Amino acid sequence: MSVLVNVIVTLGMLYVVPAGLRLIDPAGLRRTARLWPLLAAPGALCLWLPRGLPATALAALYAAACLALAARAPVRLLRGRPPGRLPDPSGIAVATALVSPSIAGTALVAERAGYRLFGFDLDILALTVPHFHFAGFAAALVAGLVCRAVRDRPATGLSHWAAYSVPAGTLLVLLGYFVDDWAELVGAVVLTGGMWAVALLTWREIRPAARDRGTRALLATSAAVLVATMLLALWWAAGEATGIVHPTLTWMAATHGLGNALGFALCSVLAWRRLTTDRSPLADHPPLIIHH
Repeated sequence: MSVLVNVIVTLGMLYVVPAGLRLIDPAGLRRTARLWPLLAAPGALCLWLPRGLPATALAALYAAACLALAARAPVRLLRGRPPGRLPDPSGIAVATALVSPSIAGTALVAERAGYRLFGFDLDILALTVPHFHFAGFAAALVAGLVCRAVRDRPATGLSHWAAYSVPAGTLLVLLGYFVDDWAELVGAVVLTGGMWAVALLTWREIRPAARDRGTRALLATSAAVLVATMLLALWWAAGEATGIVHPTLTWMAATHGLGNALGFALCSVLAWRRLTTDRSPLADHPPLIIHH
């Protein structure tokens, strides 16, 4: 399992995060996105080293970069917002995306050091790293992009649900780590509902507006994959809570994890990069910028 997880995490660190930063704000985050592969290289390298001081030091360098990125989230979310006004749903989604790698980076440092942070097994810490690169960063990013794109359309209510529930589900899953399996199941249900809303909106609202066949195929793949991978997530969470037969962590990494990484996150990022450079109707709302 470790080799597969390492490949997935490396993809998230070196490509999905910097590509996502360009989608969030191509001007304000341009320098960060350009430097990110360099900042993430120590994190990617430490995955392939045995646990110990060198791996931990490299992981700490990556975690520092992730924490610096997370520090931008509250500033971008609150700056210029009128008193008493709730943040825009897409703003909440992008703030979640910016914070998520810091959770992954912290777990990576502990796992590489062989330290059971908060008492969690090292295998759980290892799986937390891809989870918060993809279910955290990529899922929240795409939910925000979809919400931004369908603004002022009939599907706005569903897009707001997606933009709120994906961050909420991610947070509930994280809290479930500290509470019990039933709390984690609740988080999985909320997250699944949000991701299925993203899939439906992608299929019905975003895909038809894309001008070229390749972009439509990428969007269709990302939407279809979410249906299957989130069913697996529900099955696993329900099994942990109730004791029913459910997939092993190794099997989940090979199916749910790989599907979300390649079929959803990678296809989504590639599709949205194409959408923001073509002349489709969606190009009127290319970046997921938090407006001030």
